[in-house]
Amino acid sequence: MSRLTTHVLDTAHGKPGQGIEVVLYKIVDNQRTRLLSKTTNADGRCDGPLLEGEAFQSGIYELDFHIGSYFTRMGVQLPQPAFLDVVTLRFGVADASQHYHVPLVASPWSYSTYRGS
Repeated sequence: MSRLTTHVLDTAHGKPGQGIEVVLYKIVDNQRTRLLSKTTNADGRCDGPLLEGEAFQSGIYELDFHIGSYFTRMGVQLPQPAFLDVVTLRFGVADASQHYHVPLVASPWSYSTYRGS
């Protein structure tokens, strides 16, 4: 089934990243168009796919993960400005008939991603 999903893993605390704002953009001619904003649930996931079916098309997308405010809520003492505040992942969708899972694995000092399933 064609869809785009995400989740956040907090490696500093060893748990899912709950309550993190995730904003999805489509990039066309190097211009960002905001498509939606969601908040991660107790499992660090959004309650449903970010995009699915005909709404999910090939192209370039960006996900903004607002992790700075999350780590502040978690009681982490961050410098001002925080080293990581909003993490932006730009990724391409070549085949929109597939499932693209784009997670964020993060701490206040680092992050990584991968194409999951």
